[in-house]
Formats: sequence, C-alpha cells, structure tokens
Amino acid sequence: MCTHVPSCPAAADGNRGEARPVASHPDQGCNLLCNSVIPCEDGGELLPDGAGIAPLAKAGMTAP
Repeated sequence: MCTHVPSCPAAADGNRGEARPVASHPDQGCNLLCNSVIPCEDGGELLPDGAGIAPLAKAGMTAP
C-alpha cells in the first residue's frame, strides 16, 4: 500500500503513471512506481497483474 500523502493513483487508474518512483533502472529504460506499475521509456507499461500496455496503444497510434 502507498504511504505517500496524498496517495498515489492505483494501478487500475487512468493516471497510474503519476505514482511516485520507488526504484529507477535507467540502464534498462524503466522504473518501478509505488503502485507496482513499470513504465518504460518507449511509452509501454507493465501492470502488476502481468498485463502489458503496448507503446503504440498508449499513444493512441495504430500500426501501419
């Protein structure tokens, strides 16, 4: 559970990427947020349940 005040958004929230980083791995291009979401520098995200959000889907773009 998040102990920050105010609390970080939950992983299911649309603004989940605004949670605070708790571990940084710039060499791997990703961070671990307080809500257990792993955002990657390419725009993709890995959610705590193992589901992934593709970079193109997040940006609202479609593949050619």
